[in-house]
Amino acid sequence: CGQMTTKSSSLVVCEVDASLQEKLKKFRFRKETNNAAILMKIDMEKQLVVLEEEYENISLDEIREELPELTCTYIVYSYKLTHGDGRISYPLCFIFSSPVGCKPEQQMMYAGSKNRLVQSADLTKIFEVRNPDDLTEDWLKEKLSFFR
Repeated sequence: CGQMTTKSSSLVVCEVDASLQEKLKKFRFRKETNNAAILMKIDMEKQLVVLEEEYENISLDEIREELPELTCTYIVYSYKLTHGDGRISYPLCFIFSSPVGCKPEQQMMYAGSKNRLVQSADLTKIFEVRNPDDLTEDWLKEKLSFFR
């Protein structure tokens, strides 16, 4: 009789590269007051979440331009948010971009590894975007409004 594989047993959860974990930890405590981002991808062969690119002083519009078209990407974004009452905060946002055209096995690997990454970086503001065009400042502000 054949071996049964349940959906969960075939789910690959990738580890987070140690140097990336270190970088994310530092990023959390950065003192700069601009918007910054860390883009991450999964090295499919090593099954490891690795650093793709780091950006200082970058808007969401600019990040959107950098995103690969049919590939999933993890983004950690330090965002300078000006509140209605003039207060400023710097929420650390985790954005999982999984464009509709991305390969199912890639989609599954990214979806399966997302929680591991979120836990290792201790992130709480977690958003997902299926259409990179939706990735705008208005979209992010709306998402963040639920965290008051």
